[in-house]
Amino acid sequence: MFKKLKSVRFYLTLALIIASFWAAFSIYYKVTYWGFALEPNKLTNVWAIETHVTFHPTGAPIKISIARPNTDNTFKILDEDVIAPKYQLNLEQNRIILTSNPQKKEQNIYYRVLVYDNTDGKGKAYAPMPDAPISPIFDEQTQLIIRQLISEASKFEGNPIQQLIKLFAQEPPNETVLAFMPKRKSARNTAMIIKDILAFQKIPTRLAWGIKLAEDKKSFSADVMLEAYLKDKWEVYNIETAQKGLPENFIIFQHGGDSLVDVEGGENSVTKFSVIKSTSTSFNLASHRAKLMGDKNWFDYSIYNLPIAQQNALKWLMIFPLAILVVVVARNMIGIKTMGTFTPMLIAMALVQTGFLSGLVCFSLIIGIGFCIRLLLSKLNLLLVPRISAVVIFVILIMQIFTVIGYHFHLDIASSALFFPIIIMAWIIERASIIWEEEGIKNAAKEVFFSIIVAILTYFVIVNPYIRYIMFAFNELNLVILCLVMLLGTYTGYRLTELLRFAPLSKDKTDV
Repeated sequence: MFKKLKSVRFYLTLALIIASFWAAFSIYYKVTYWGFALEPNKLTNVWAIETHVTFHPTGAPIKISIARPNTDNTFKILDEDVIAPKYQLNLEQNRIILTSNPQKKEQNIYYRVLVYDNTDGKGKAYAPMPDAPISPIFDEQTQLIIRQLISEASKFEGNPIQQLIKLFAQEPPNETVLAFMPKRKSARNTAMIIKDILAFQKIPTRLAWGIKLAEDKKSFSADVMLEAYLKDKWEVYNIETAQKGLPENFIIFQHGGDSLVDVEGGENSVTKFSVIKSTSTSFNLASHRAKLMGDKNWFDYSIYNLPIAQQNALKWLMIFPLAILVVVVARNMIGIKTMGTFTPMLIAMALVQTGFLSGLVCFSLIIGIGFCIRLLLSKLNLLLVPRISAVVIFVILIMQIFTVIGYHFHLDIASSALFFPIIIMAWIIERASIIWEEEGIKNAAKEVFFSIIVAILTYFVIVNPYIRYIMFAFNELNLVILCLVMLLGTYTGYRLTELLRFAPLSKDKTDV
């Protein structure tokens, strides 16, 4: 028998270890790839970006090419829409293509896109090495100036890209820089010159156009950044400060030499951007993230794709195993006697509906009144089934009276009576009465008292929003709880209350 028990414990322990590893992997996967948060109601920023293009038609067929946000490492597209009446739409990987017959009036085209922050992917994607840049053809004098610029830039801190940017950004301007710069200085012109100098040094570079996401930011133009290929990936540099890396909440729309918006068949085109920020929970974005990861089918057959009403019901079911674990530990490990195995859990669930204090007071009053009625019924010598049925009816009448009184006198405590399970209340009254008759009032009071104590402990576990969220979002933990409960079922040692009970005997033995 002992060997058999030992074998059962071994397999249950093995099952617990496997369930724990599976739960850990599942939690990691959901957090990393589906975007689940480890805390309830964590919000993710969702940015609504609008590109507004205006131009005057020239009378020729119109073709408009608008850059879509680059979503490799920083942001992911949640939704996008184009408002362009009388235009045909063609969606390419990185651009929106609109075509139309000749138009007469001024044209207003709107491209709206919703993106959310993909923080986990920033800076983690490596790119294959591009072809060596084609060095511009410079005359000997220009090459001499470039070498002089490279020499003077080396005095600054940072890598070659940062050194050149700092040289061109210094105030007052360097004389050699002034000789090399065009009369009209702009961020784009500066970026193009530095790009040519780096190409002379065989360093692949490209321009990157993007916008800074700021809440309620309206009617602004795109910013230009410089990208250089170093250490197996493209690195972004601020053309004004030489700072490496994307600024916070900066989204790139276009890589390379193409412009953000190209308009054929129109003139005097103007492109403006506007941004509005909103928020969404990780659950609302999980489906989209799963689709991007290729896990759409898995997500569709998960509990997170059910209607909200069914999800809310499952949130309570998912917390039940943890409440059961509390009762099992209280009874099998601590040794607390309760009125039935899961009565405390049912009482705790009722307290969630009624409110803690008002429900506790109402529960005590119903049990007290019902207990007195049960004592009166015992004097009638009724059979078991009619007696219990009579107690159930009395409990219903008591709850009805309490509810009416609570409604008329606006007493929340009395109104809470409606939420308690009728059969459980009647069963507690009947069970306490039998214990009183067989073992005395002291033992009956103990079981009722400890049932309430365990119910209170269970209540504070299941009412915690963090625990409820964790058990629902990462429901694989229920497998761990299942294995743990079965493993506790093999425990044959002393309970805590028994250790306290036999402590005097151990002390006497030591004295001898």
